[in-house]
This record gives sequence, C-alpha cells and structure tokens, in this order.
Amino acid sequence: MIRLSLATAVLAACLASATPTLADEARLPRTLSVPGHGEVSRAPDMASVSAGVISQASTAGEALAANTRAMTAVLDVLKTADIAAKDIQTSNVSVQPRYNYDNNQPPQLVGYDVSNTVMVRVRDIGALGSLLDKLVAAGSNQINGITFEIAQPQAAIDEARKLAAEDATRKAKVYADALGLKLGSVISVSEGAGYEPPVPIVRAKAMMADAAVSVPVAAGEQTLAADVNVTWEIR
Repeated sequence: MIRLSLATAVLAACLASATPTLADEARLPRTLSVPGHGEVSRAPDMASVSAGVISQASTAGEALAANTRAMTAVLDVLKTADIAAKDIQTSNVSVQPRYNYDNNQPPQLVGYDVSNTVMVRVRDIGALGSLLDKLVAAGSNQINGITFEIAQPQAAIDEARKLAAEDATRKAKVYADALGLKLGSVISVSEGAGYEPPVPIVRAKAMMADAAVSVPVAAGEQTLAADVNVTWEIR
C-alpha cells in the first residue's frame, strides 16, 4: 500500500506540472503566414558613365605623358559641362608593359599601355548624349558602360512596400475564404530584401569622334520592388 501510494503521488505530481504546459499550448493562436510582393517602375533621372583614355607608346614615360594630356582634356570637358567635382571620381590608373609573343621565342617588350578611367555621375540625362560626343572629341577612347539610376528612390520604394502589403492581404483573404477561416489581428510583419532589377546598360568603345549627331541614349525605366511576410491570427 505504501509503495502504491508513493507511485500515485509521483504520477499526480507529474501530471500537475505538465498541465500548465498543455494549457499554454492550447491557448497558442492559430496563424496564417502569407508573403506579399510589390513593385513600381520609374524613369531614371541620373546616369553614371565610365570614361577614360588608353594610350600606347614605346616607353612608359611617353605613354603616360600622352595619356595625361588626353585625360586633362577629358576632365576639362566635364568641368565645362557643369559636372560637379563630387560627381567625378578616378576609378582606375594603370601602366602595363606590352609584349610581343613569337613562337618558341622569349617575350619581347615592344611598348607600354597606360590607362586612366573616371566614373562620372550625370544628373541631367538629357545632356548625356552630347556629353559622350564631347568626351570622345576630347580624346576619350574608352566608354565602358552607362548605368541609370533614380536619385531619390525612397518614395517609390515606399509605394512598393504598400503594394506588397496589399498583395499579402489579398492572398490571405483568398486562403481564409477557401478554408472557411476568418482573419484576426495581424501578429507579425517582416520585410524581405527588396531589389532593383538590372537597369539598362550601354556598352561601347568610343574610337571615333566624327558623329554628326549626339549619341542616342535610351534610359528606359527602372523597377523597384519590396517583399513582405505577414502573419495573421485565424479563427
């Protein structure tokens, strides 16, 4: 009898300690989590272009001198085009030997290549075509790429966020109706990593400056997106 009573007491104690946990789990809300996506498109109002000069000569000094003269002219064009100093940044300067490789012969040094490149932010897209013409005329023989941007994207991103929230709400209502449920209060909201799909890029090597008209430039549109995950209590 004593052993039975002791075992019964232990079992009762275990059940008593487990009861609050089971009760807590029973009170946990049922939830429905749904992702939402939103995106908006805007015309870019700013562009970045990489422009520079590659010079070749038999000696490093001659190549560097020629490159310096040409790059000085390129920078002068940017200044006269009212490009602010903060929007012009040197991105690469290099001096490289150039070799001639003949079959079964040691490499022979034949000259040097000097490259100098600047990244330029253009805040007037309408003037971009004529600026490219002027850069080439001044001596730039490398235009490696043009990327388009939105100078103040926050308003567009906020609109995408609203669309993402509306998308999540729409989906949640569809699921709730299909499953015979009712949406309760929003329990949590988490934002995913928004993104900007690749923007139009123009790539070219500018080798001639005899174009009769400005370089045609198509800015297109840039898409900004937001993702959100919303959790509702369901009844």
